[in-house]
Amino acid sequence: MESQKPKKVIARGLIGVVADDSEISTVGIGKGLNYRGYNIEDLANGCIFEEVLYLLLYKELPTKDQLTYFQEQIAENRYIPATLAEVIECVPKDSHPMDLMRTVASFLGTIEPESEKNDQYKISIRLSAIFAPCLFYWYHFHKSGKRIEVDTHKSDTIAKNIIRLLKNDGKEPEELLVKTMEVSLILYAEHDFNASAYNARVTASTLSDFYSGITSAIGTLRGPLHGGANEAAIRFIKQFKTKEEAEAKLYEMYSQKKLVMGFGHRIYKNGDPRSDIIKEYSRKLTKTDQGRPDLFEISERIENIMMSEKKMHPNLDFYSASAYYQLGLPVDFFTPIFVVSRTSGWAAHIIEQRSRNKLIRPASNYIGPEPKKFSVLDMRSKI
Repeated sequence: MESQKPKKVIARGLIGVVADDSEISTVGIGKGLNYRGYNIEDLANGCIFEEVLYLLLYKELPTKDQLTYFQEQIAENRYIPATLAEVIECVPKDSHPMDLMRTVASFLGTIEPESEKNDQYKISIRLSAIFAPCLFYWYHFHKSGKRIEVDTHKSDTIAKNIIRLLKNDGKEPEELLVKTMEVSLILYAEHDFNASAYNARVTASTLSDFYSGITSAIGTLRGPLHGGANEAAIRFIKQFKTKEEAEAKLYEMYSQKKLVMGFGHRIYKNGDPRSDIIKEYSRKLTKTDQGRPDLFEISERIENIMMSEKKMHPNLDFYSASAYYQLGLPVDFFTPIFVVSRTSGWAAHIIEQRSRNKLIRPASNYIGPEPKKFSVLDMRSKI
């Protein structure tokens, strides 16, 4: 009797598949999210983003002296080379900013290629430092024709540099705006084998260069099912003038089985631990000059209905949408700021993949036609 081959187990979307070991983060275990053993709430409440970036790269939180030196390195790496500035200016003003971010990573890899001297750690710092300056250089160049000075105060954190470049008004950035950005960068920094991080690992597994791993991750994050959720969420929230209007629309969407962006998570079934943290900052921003208490109240009504009707919790993207909007960020910049943050996590994954590499090459379950007899071109019948 012919022995039967074992049936292949198919996991579309790789749901439930444990692809490898990792020391970087835990998602859905313990209190919900840890970076290298540290709880996300502790990091968000007690750190600046540079501390978390250091942690993800070097596996330990920095000492005061280490952090000071690390911040000096970041400040020194904000400059935009003339050739890169020319490329940035050539990116059309109606392009999605994610196209700019992808281009920056790719082009920088041609003028500052990875080498023994310019290693993966230096590139990680360089990209983390330069992404936001490139984004806002492009923004102001096409908005007003200005070539802004991106190398701001040496003491500026990445978060403060972002707010300073966004406003570009010569004033000292408001503390709450900077703190909100700081916290959001920490919350978005790392999230296990998400689509973009795993794609970075796939690229790294081929022994490709560091920039290629980051570029492929950016391309993955560009997709609306991964990085564009907060953009979609604010566009959804903004369309309503009242809480009642939002409620009516939600019930209409329920009947049509439409997706509400910013809710639910494949891993967090009892709520995203990052959501409450960013929600509180969105609430605080309503009291600023550019605050939008109306948008926040509409967001809360949507959250309450989604919980009562669908038992679905908001994820990080939902309240980061109203937080970013109140910071004054253009909606199309929400995902590029995600890049500024998540580069830290991508870098950690590329470094880890390289440390004990094995080429990632899954198999498929073939469902195409049975073997066919081949015919040369002249013998094939016309349809």
